[in-house]
Amino acid sequence: MNINRRRFVGLSAAAIAAPHIALAGQSLNIVCTVGMLADTAKQIAPSNVTIRALMGPGTDPHAFRQTRSDVVALTKTDLIIRHGLYLEAQMEDLFAKLGKRKPILSAGEAVPNQKLLPYDDASAQYDPHVWMDPRLWIHVADAIATELSSKLPKNSAEIAENHARFVATLKRLTDYGRDILASVPKQARVLLTAHDAFRYFGSAYDFDVMGVKGISTTSEAGLYRIEELVDLIIERQIKAVFVESSQSDRNIRALIEGTAARGHDLKLGGQLFSDAMGPAGTYEGTYVGMIDHNLTTIARALGADAPKRMRKNGTTDKKVKRFNTALKACKIPISTTLPRWCLIKGSKAQMAFIRAPSFGQTIFEYGPDSPGALAYRAFSREFTSRFLSA
Repeated sequence: MNINRRRFVGLSAAAIAAPHIALAGQSLNIVCTVGMLADTAKQIAPSNVTIRALMGPGTDPHAFRQTRSDVVALTKTDLIIRHGLYLEAQMEDLFAKLGKRKPILSAGEAVPNQKLLPYDDASAQYDPHVWMDPRLWIHVADAIATELSSKLPKNSAEIAENHARFVATLKRLTDYGRDILASVPKQARVLLTAHDAFRYFGSAYDFDVMGVKGISTTSEAGLYRIEELVDLIIERQIKAVFVESSQSDRNIRALIEGTAARGHDLKLGGQLFSDAMGPAGTYEGTYVGMIDHNLTTIARALGADAPKRMRKNGTTDKKVKRFNTALKACKIPISTTLPRWCLIKGSKAQMAFIRAPSFGQTIFEYGPDSPGALAYRAFSREFTSRFLSA
């Protein structure tokens, strides 16, 4: 009995001390801090990976403090994926301790320093809200894919395919944002929210961004800050402000009331997802859905013509209508013209068109210099020429 007990204790100690590396054929358990990381990991990971997020919808990661059950989950998992860049400020000490015996990926820190925005002029820290720009989030997806491949080498092909598909979606999301926000008038390109979580959005889409509170939500806005923003709203004739799902709307309501008292009509443009995604099981409960919702809500509130959401292929109703109008004007038999260009170039061109969608990519992403891409460019030149002449 004593021998068996000693053997059990020895095995348990060895299991705790052993590196948490999943072997081929075994499952891999991952705990992510925020939902954006968890969803990204789910989009890339193979089926033998279990992923959970510590923080759910509406949770503020700046102020989040772990519970005892959170510590247990982090201790038992095979891999921890945190954002870093001091987003999970209250958990820094815990991660320093866990990092001595467990792999931790600080995925947000995969974004090159030259692409990060400073926290403020007097700080050496960076603004952590990089997920607001899908182009920057590609670096995070790259880091997660690399880490998963190192842990599950036999699943590397599936991971690479999932990663390529997800990155292609992020690129479409970026283009969609540019398309629908392009029609927002220059004087209206001001985004005013509860706290400074949207600076990367502003940098990506050419918006002035202001928050009632600073980058960290642990700071509070005083009466002077509210009065200062009321003056600015009236001076710049800002028409809409936005609340955030993970922040109180108290300060935003104060702005609306303050401007109303001075005869300015300031409307509530809608709710944006800043530090957390939408409810689980909804489109907004995914990273892509969260950013899509923000882009569409902002565009519509500020006077742009935007659909309810991005189409699966990244186009908008406006694009489709414009393309159909062009087809009628040009009188080009598209069903025969495009295949004719491909057939002229031979079977290699056809293969590129067949393979590109299976990787979730356009022909130009899959093979920018392939015969298929060259054929499509030639077709585009013919189409453009006829369109201009028509």
